[in-house]
Amino acid sequence: MKMKGARIIVESLLKEGVEHMFGYPGGVVIPIFHELFDAPLNFVLSRHEQGAIHAADGYARACGKPGIVLATSGPGATNLITGLATAYMDSIPLVVLTGQVSTEMIGNDAFQEADVTGITRPVTKHNYLVQDVRDLAKTIKEAFYIATTGRPGPVLIDIPVNISNAETEYIYPETVEIRSYKPNYKGHPVQITKAVEMIAASKKPVVYAGGGIILSEASKELQEFIRKTGIPITTTLLGMGAYPETDELSLEMLGMHGTYYANHAVHESDLLIAIGARFDDRVTGKITEFIPHAKVIHIDIDPASVSKNVVVDIPIVGDCKTVLKDLNKKVIAPDIDEWVKHVKAMKKDNPLFYEDVEDVIKPQYVIERIYELTKGDSIIATEVGQNQMWAAQFYKYTQPRTFISSGGLGTMGFGLPAAIGAQIAYPDKQVFNIAGDGSIQMNIQELIVAVQLRLPVVIAILNNGFLGMVRQWQQLFYDKRYSSTCLECSPDFVKLAEAYGAIGIRVEKKSDVDAAIKEAISQTQIPVVIDFRVDREENVYPMVPAGKSVKDIIMRELA
Repeated sequence: MKMKGARIIVESLLKEGVEHMFGYPGGVVIPIFHELFDAPLNFVLSRHEQGAIHAADGYARACGKPGIVLATSGPGATNLITGLATAYMDSIPLVVLTGQVSTEMIGNDAFQEADVTGITRPVTKHNYLVQDVRDLAKTIKEAFYIATTGRPGPVLIDIPVNISNAETEYIYPETVEIRSYKPNYKGHPVQITKAVEMIAASKKPVVYAGGGIILSEASKELQEFIRKTGIPITTTLLGMGAYPETDELSLEMLGMHGTYYANHAVHESDLLIAIGARFDDRVTGKITEFIPHAKVIHIDIDPASVSKNVVVDIPIVGDCKTVLKDLNKKVIAPDIDEWVKHVKAMKKDNPLFYEDVEDVIKPQYVIERIYELTKGDSIIATEVGQNQMWAAQFYKYTQPRTFISSGGLGTMGFGLPAAIGAQIAYPDKQVFNIAGDGSIQMNIQELIVAVQLRLPVVIAILNNGFLGMVRQWQQLFYDKRYSSTCLECSPDFVKLAEAYGAIGIRVEKKSDVDAAIKEAISQTQIPVVIDFRVDREENVYPMVPAGKSVKDIIMRELA
């Protein structure tokens, strides 16, 4: 059967099981939108292309399926760059379709032309410029395969408008064969045997689990590994939920704003078992002083990540789920009773804490109350900054894919559209967006999408009147010179919510916190914005200053 390229795109998406798309129309993608008009797909119309791609990203993080985005050429495509970089840094599978001017006009500075493949090459796993309609179906099949296999990531397909209008016979490939791309899922048996021996001989081991556990759906295998070995476990920001944080062996998050006991356990360890983590600088701090006594086993599907930042003793290149299954068959529990007792004592003696003040709303208190009142059964999306760190510290995550946040790129404005995407993935789940008064304004226009689709997303704004994390650094390291971080003029978030058709609640008293949260979670068909007026100069602790080590950890304000 002959079809136009635009119809081939829609049929191919249906073949891949796509149910939801996110995007924004424009001139050169009108033929595609023409075919989408009566297609059995839920197209989510964002109010900005960045909102669309963050929503697709949040959808993918929540349910594991690739997020699908469609935008026009020129500014439509360039508005996607931040979202592509966000997904690329965190290995999130996206298939992004952009329109392009006709092939004969490329390079002529045509209206709304941009070199999209050139611009996006550094922030995509792979990208394509389709120049022959006969290649379109095959290209889409390859894009889905590349985006979702190996180390996942965003793949972009740039489609000139004449390709969308051209006709060809439609044949969708059943399989994909790319000679230069063959991800290795199976860990080398010799390396696995060496790892088993090293684990058995260790006296102070710690498991360091990252987002790769979530991406490979390996949470069950990880939990089995911890049960069999009894080894304490810490996770990265993006690994939270891979192992229940309510368990006694959980050390919760490590790194710059990680727990005292996670950081010190890792520092004192003689064996660090890294699984699906990449040793980024927010975890290691000063690299020359990171894990001074430990050997390292590193399990990761991306060979380029192994020994990239930290030289490892036993590299195992393979899928976390597959490798853990093989490891669990052979692993022998080490003799670490004294070590575990020591780690538990550190955990008991150095808990996360904050100074609770009468009639002052502490941001940590808000997160604790959200946790208690939702019984820990919500999906939490965050913006970036202090709000993100408090959400990571004071909400206990027990299930994978329940913490959705921009890790590697640290993208302000990510949380609200990501929460919308997560709510679309799970319409019956409670979804919160933990935000700051600065970051929420970066994509506030997406609130109308939640209103239009009747999504009961709760936006909890920890409103301190500052760009809080930058202000914290200015306070601690730059003589309290609050240069351009005081938000002296912000909107009335309650009126703004009401203008969009959402519910707005302002909370200025600690005694009103619970009532506001209860009112918000009682809503089932409308988003709620809660403006929590929190302590203005509350800081996130613990804190390992950038470029420093665990010995420099700050537990409270400097004198």
